[in-house]
Amino acid sequence: MKLLLPVLMLFISGCAQATRTPRNPTPDVPHIKVMSYNVNYGLAGNASIIHVIKSADCDVVFLQETTPKWEKALRKAFKDQYTHIGFHHCCGAGGLAVLSKFAFDPKELIDPPKGGWFPAWRIVLDTPLGKIQALNVHLRPQVSDSGSVVSGYFTTDTIRERQMERFVKYLDPDLPTLIVGDFNENRSGDAVAHLLQKGYQSALPEFSPYQDTWRWRTSLGTVTSQLDHIAYDRRLQPLNVWVLRAGTSDHLPLVGIFELARTR
Repeated sequence: MKLLLPVLMLFISGCAQATRTPRNPTPDVPHIKVMSYNVNYGLAGNASIIHVIKSADCDVVFLQETTPKWEKALRKAFKDQYTHIGFHHCCGAGGLAVLSKFAFDPKELIDPPKGGWFPAWRIVLDTPLGKIQALNVHLRPQVSDSGSVVSGYFTTDTIRERQMERFVKYLDPDLPTLIVGDFNENRSGDAVAHLLQKGYQSALPEFSPYQDTWRWRTSLGTVTSQLDHIAYDRRLQPLNVWVLRAGTSDHLPLVGIFELARTR
């Protein structure tokens, strides 16, 4: 879960436009469909969340905020749909999971730098595109150590940048790469900027710059923001990335379809 004040929406940067138009997969060219979804650690086994994942029928699903209770429910629900499933439980809301139709090598669980709270998980998937590595992340929420969302908004951006800087050092430079998860910041955040400097691109803003992936009800109304991302490197090409407006988590599931880039 996340806490954020309505006034913070004033800081969302403006004037961006979509730079990509959704298109169908190229005939006879392999593609993969992936989902990133923070399922909310307090909603273990929630039927609507499970239904959203099941009906989307992605090839690979990356989850954040999983728990042992979530693992029990998800293994039962998806034992037939996903033949390759893995979980890492950690630190309250720091659990991570992968549901995959493709075999994968679990690789490293990467500890965060000081202040980062949650680890990241790198896996390597055997897909129709060949081997693809994915980094599943859950970056530091915009909350201070004392629980303040005001000071947390202004002080945690650099922590998320340090997390991302540490995590990407584990990536294999020879593999096409996806970096997915709950970044806890919008497309203007420092962690996203760090990825841009490293040659990665967050795909959702290319299709829908202002599409929110998170909502939180307050006494002053519902606050929304684009906190979840699917980033990719130059060896992959997004065909479409969109948000499913469904489920009862505070986050919304993010779905993307990718091919290998034609010009690499």
